[in-house]
Amino acid sequence: MKPRFVIIFSTLILFSCKVQQLDKFTLADVPVKAPFTKVDTLSTNDWWNRKTTEIIDLKVDRDKVVAFGLYTVANNILKLTAQLYPLYPNETREVRLEIKEGDSWKEIQKQKVKDLGWAAVFRVENWDDTKDISYRIRHGKKAYFEGLIRKDPIDKDEISLAALSCNSNQDRGMRENYVSNINYQNPDLMFFAGDQSYDHTEHTAAWLKFGLQFKETFRNRPCISIPDDHDVGHPNLWGESGKISNKPTGSDGGYYYHHEYVKMAERAQTSNLPDPYDPTPVKQGIGVYYTNYVLGGVDFAIIEDRKFKSGPEGKIPQQGPRPDHINNPNYDPATIDVDGLKLLGDRQLLFLKDWAGQQEDVSMKVVLSQTGFCGGAHLHGSKDNRLFADLDSNGWPQKGRNKALELIREANAVHIGGDQHLATIIKHGIEEFEDGPWAFVVPASVNNYYSRWWWPTEEELKNTKPLTNELPWSGNFLDGFHNKISVYAYANPDGDSNGAGYGLIRFNKKDKTVTFECWPRNVDVTKTGAKQFTGWPYTVNLK
Repeated sequence: MKPRFVIIFSTLILFSCKVQQLDKFTLADVPVKAPFTKVDTLSTNDWWNRKTTEIIDLKVDRDKVVAFGLYTVANNILKLTAQLYPLYPNETREVRLEIKEGDSWKEIQKQKVKDLGWAAVFRVENWDDTKDISYRIRHGKKAYFEGLIRKDPIDKDEISLAALSCNSNQDRGMRENYVSNINYQNPDLMFFAGDQSYDHTEHTAAWLKFGLQFKETFRNRPCISIPDDHDVGHPNLWGESGKISNKPTGSDGGYYYHHEYVKMAERAQTSNLPDPYDPTPVKQGIGVYYTNYVLGGVDFAIIEDRKFKSGPEGKIPQQGPRPDHINNPNYDPATIDVDGLKLLGDRQLLFLKDWAGQQEDVSMKVVLSQTGFCGGAHLHGSKDNRLFADLDSNGWPQKGRNKALELIREANAVHIGGDQHLATIIKHGIEEFEDGPWAFVVPASVNNYYSRWWWPTEEELKNTKPLTNELPWSGNFLDGFHNKISVYAYANPDGDSNGAGYGLIRFNKKDKTVTFECWPRNVDVTKTGAKQFTGWPYTVNLK
């Protein structure tokens, strides 16, 4: 028998040799070179030569290269995205999908990993959604990620959705409390409304970190993730049907970074969604993902707030230091609602019109998107920065906002979004107060970066009455675009968890009610007396 120190020494030498063998490659060995520069450098080309990043360690043991998977099952079609860590040139790009039958595993499909973004997409038709099925994604001999594809919960009276947004990199730690709370509450579906990545030019590394933080919430349940502005490298985004933006701010409309980088980010986050309503790409070949997803009899429309929206610069009079921020308290909102401006775009309006009319075999309808359809915040970033209108919100352009809300109302749907770093419950008004749909904008997951406040002026408060006893600043208001909004709840960042947290939405199919719950980040929901933000829970009736 070898002495223990000899065994340890031999193991260290063997490990060192393996690392040296893997790191011996050069750029010439890379099979697929990135068509872009200065973005995703940590994960492309000769990525193993990069310095250690604070985002995440990309040089994982080779039995851990399968990072996570995301899936949905719609119309008996399983779509599952396998996300891998970066691979060395000599490693296979093949991944396998297996399902468990009895006590053994059966391989049902193979797919190729794309070197840009390191993701592969499985599509399995004729999927049996009447039973739970264990799955695992495999790479090589030892690497795998295992989970459960749940049966369709059509027999449940209540379907629940956990919704999160704005996973700021100001906190690079794990998200243990979110994971434990959500798994205890056991929602049927996960929804990440955008800004999963705040590392603008390093989407793959940041996306892998997001998966490391949250994968235990979607390992065993379906998941919808949609990218927002930070995910594609923008501080704000007005996509203008995929045109090229000439400014890092994107305020002239379009995408600033290379179209293949944008496509890579969208592929990683959305390729597990049901097939798009109309898959025709926009400019630069950038794809679309707007679609609907029926789960348990609840019909979720998934829309793209940003992709078709007009950029403000050069189209409306600038009334502040930035084209998208209006600081002039005396400006006329009608001057920025000019003809020809787009919000959701004609294609998505056609989709929503069609979707709203399809009521057969569904119990309730919900719209999921990145942000809210109004200016739901007054103070931005600090208490001394009052904006009279923020053109990054879906409150502008007003005509586009009203068209979208009319179709959501026609569907008798509620709207769930994020982005605003401020949780709110708002009943929209289109022509009159409260004649539009209900909306719940969920809080930021991390809210110690660019917080926002709902803070009406004294003059505004004189002209309304509180709608609830719990929150004195509830009531009927005109937002900065003069859209009619009825504010029922808000969670300013001065209280629990700096206003950070998540939403849990319960859809009661039998009673036709929707209950909005809003949980602070630092609360343990398993404890007796665990409290939500003031103003929550709140139940609305859709009968």
